[in-house]
Amino acid sequence: MGRKDSSGCCCCCEWLCGCLFSCILSCIFQILCTILVIVALAAFIFWLILRPNEVKFHVTDASLTQFNFTTNNTLHYNLALNVSIRNPNKRIGFYYDTIEANAYYQGQRFDTETLTPFYQGHKNTTVVNAVFQGQKLVLLGTDEVSQFDSEKTGGVFGISLKLNLRIRPKLGWIKVWTFKPKVKCDLNVPLKSNGTSSTAFETTKCSYDL
Repeated sequence: MGRKDSSGCCCCCEWLCGCLFSCILSCIFQILCTILVIVALAAFIFWLILRPNEVKFHVTDASLTQFNFTTNNTLHYNLALNVSIRNPNKRIGFYYDTIEANAYYQGQRFDTETLTPFYQGHKNTTVVNAVFQGQKLVLLGTDEVSQFDSEKTGGVFGISLKLNLRIRPKLGWIKVWTFKPKVKCDLNVPLKSNGTSSTAFETTKCSYDL
């Protein structure tokens, strides 16, 4: 009796397995594409309904009563800022879970303050206060010291405020994703002497990066 040849059977099984695997991959791919299309469409409809507008940040007032740089590289400062946060949206509120305020002079951070978290409703303007007071070792080079002396003579200092935020939008009862924008405000702050300054502080619009 001759032996039965099993090679044809093996090839057939391999062919069936390959087809089944291809069909499964094709189905998975089609399902994923469908889900992506639905998510994109839902996001587009959501945007059309809400038409979200960007929150606006302005520094509306600044009071600098001390800003001295000593020979031992120590900066003594007393700075108070009012930051106006405007939510122009009609249907979206925001939870400000983290507000970290950083003060910089010539690119060097000299103080950090953590501000009180809050919820901001729709069509609302909230003013937060950041107060920086104390002393800090700041290493300035020859050019930076020369710039400090020049600004001191002019009575106006270039100071930057940077805000690191953690925000959660709220739509009705739904709290959605968290995002962490970074806000930067480049300020020209007049130094007050005996309660007065040579020039008035001008409201400054801030920029931010999502």
